[in-house]
Amino acid sequence: MAIGVNNLQDKVKVEDALTEFLESLLARGLSLEGRNPEDVEVSIALVDDDHIRDLNRQYRGIDAPTDVLSFSMLEGEDDAVMPAIDDGNAGPGTGIGAPTELLGDIVISLESAARQGDEYGHGFVAEVGRLAVHGLLHLLGYDHESDVDRELMEQREETIIEGAFRNYTFASHGGGQSGESQNHCREF
Repeated sequence: MAIGVNNLQDKVKVEDALTEFLESLLARGLSLEGRNPEDVEVSIALVDDDHIRDLNRQYRGIDAPTDVLSFSMLEGEDDAVMPAIDDGNAGPGTGIGAPTELLGDIVISLESAARQGDEYGHGFVAEVGRLAVHGLLHLLGYDHESDVDRELMEQREETIIEGAFRNYTFASHGGGQSGESQNHCREF
């Protein structure tokens, strides 16, 4: 599996535990959606509001920051699967010998996630996780253009997120700085 998390901002502190959590959460989501996480490639970029605003303006024509954007490699592509490289070490569970499906990129504004986590009452890490799952579902073809589609997407988000925070503890994020207290994310 190739889930890459890249921190491209310096306004909100990013702990290694957050990166590990996002990788685990997306692997869980892929598995629950019937995909082998070892055969999929997804990139997550953690950015600030200015960066995501530029992307939102460039790709959606909306000159405002947003919380999450997804850029699918599958939309309009008949073949978004790269051929495998067989180095002689292929085998079950190695991810080698099976094609790698390039799903795409998820871009998350950590500034927006911090604000929304406070606003919604479930905290920064829970909100970043929610946004990552939302972005993943868009990469997998889900949308929320109709009420029926929105309800289905929300149900899938809840299924993926449910119980995902049990094994993770993070330092709290107040004002973008890591604090002394621990933030055990409430489920939402």
